[in-house]
Amino acid sequence: MKALPLFPASIVGSIPRPLVVRELIEKPAWDATDTNAMEAAIRFVVAMQERAGLDVVNDGEWRRRSYIGVIAELAHGFTLEINPADGRPWTVVTEKLTPKPAGFIAAEAKFVKEIARVATKITLPAPALLGERLWDAERSKKAYPDRDDFVRACVAPLRAEVALLQDMGVDIVQIDDPHLCLFVDPDVRKRFDNPDRAADFAVDMINETVKGFGGIKFAVHLCRRAGARVRDEKHHAGTYGPILSQLNKLKVQHLTMEFTAAGADDLESLGRLREDFELGLGVVDVTPGAPEVATLIASRVERALTRIDKKRITLNPDCGFAPGSAAKVDTDEVYLKLKAEAEAAQMLRAKYA
Repeated sequence: MKALPLFPASIVGSIPRPLVVRELIEKPAWDATDTNAMEAAIRFVVAMQERAGLDVVNDGEWRRRSYIGVIAELAHGFTLEINPADGRPWTVVTEKLTPKPAGFIAAEAKFVKEIARVATKITLPAPALLGERLWDAERSKKAYPDRDDFVRACVAPLRAEVALLQDMGVDIVQIDDPHLCLFVDPDVRKRFDNPDRAADFAVDMINETVKGFGGIKFAVHLCRRAGARVRDEKHHAGTYGPILSQLNKLKVQHLTMEFTAAGADDLESLGRLREDFELGLGVVDVTPGAPEVATLIASRVERALTRIDKKRITLNPDCGFAPGSAAKVDTDEVYLKLKAEAEAAQMLRAKYA
């Protein structure tokens, strides 16, 4: 595991896919030329992050059709349909899950580890998030009449990937769970008979996923704004206060959190998190067209320093830069934002080292 400097600069997850990558991930089968093209593309996206100055990089999730639908690469039982609610592609569970040979996510990690010169991160979807997005009361009832049973079934294929990652030397395995973070919103909580029980269940399933593994730094990514940035969906406001109890029960070492959005910059809540958590603060606004400069990013971190020890803080964007496999976000804008993030980290090291 690579040693990281003070105020490490990291990525969260997705980076916008150019057309050539979007075409590749939609192909049902690849030949050697396609594999070479994808590997060249990933070499580029890793080099872009390193050139920007990041201390932790990933592959931009460029091999995945979606960050959630990747579960269909790990298990049989899913069908790809069109969601009648919005017309977008939709992976939905329709049969009992049976395992596919493990290794899809591990292969992503292996390649990034081989080519990166800095620390590396790989991402997994959280079980409860999969239940929220891929289970449907009508389409899934034959296989899983109860959503929670489907969520429990997702743990095993995720653990099979982690088992392969364990000895690979990936620095961070991040579990993405925007579903858990939605419980900060009073309107969301009203939709559940027992919102605390639902949030507890999400935490329990993450803890089951990471249980028993050593030599890996586990992170949980909390987000409530991905769709809002490009599809005019609701941004789920509110402080972290309503889910602090659940967050403090997570058996992980790192939380990757929003910090630029309204409510997410609540220092009182952040100050009540367990002191052994590293905190990846989202100090870069990922909204397309929103400019970011190093001095502004550094000032956000300095607000957090009034409550959080400097050794606990990682800099990162609020979220991934490409919500949805077809999202069109300018790659040069992403590069400039990551460069500003790295410059802010250098400024903070010079001031606080």
